[in-house]
Amino acid sequence: MVIKVFLASLSGSTAIKKKQQDVVGFLEALKIDYAQLDIASNEDNRRWMRENVPGEKKPTNGIPLPPQIFNEEMYCGDYETFFEAKEDNTVYEFLGLTPPPGSKRKPAEEEEQEEGEEDRAEDELVSEEEEEELRELEEEEEQASEED
Repeated sequence: MVIKVFLASLSGSTAIKKKQQDVVGFLEALKIDYAQLDIASNEDNRRWMRENVPGEKKPTNGIPLPPQIFNEEMYCGDYETFFEAKEDNTVYEFLGLTPPPGSKRKPAEEEEQEEGEEDRAEDELVSEEEEEELRELEEEEEQASEED
């Protein structure tokens, strides 16, 4: 799987340049393999990016701005969604990648599963405690009725 980052090498916008640098720098820091695809000097890249950004993700003018991020053909998101994933420590999930062993964050499915298991364990513990209390009360009642 190759992460594709669509960039504009000749952008006049400082904001776009900073966003592109942020995405690329972060991927490099995590040692994630990616390919930079320039939309400024390659019409095919520009066309492919524009055609493959989902309609609901396109701005009102219909022309998505770089950086746009894909995992092969699967659209991951733009800078804003990348930034949210970075802040939430879910970049691997955002990119459709398996987190490496020892990473701080587990896939959401595993977290939910573990939380569910913890909840069930707590419920079982409460049930065992309640059963024990009921047994003790029953024993006390039996002893009291035997003494009468």
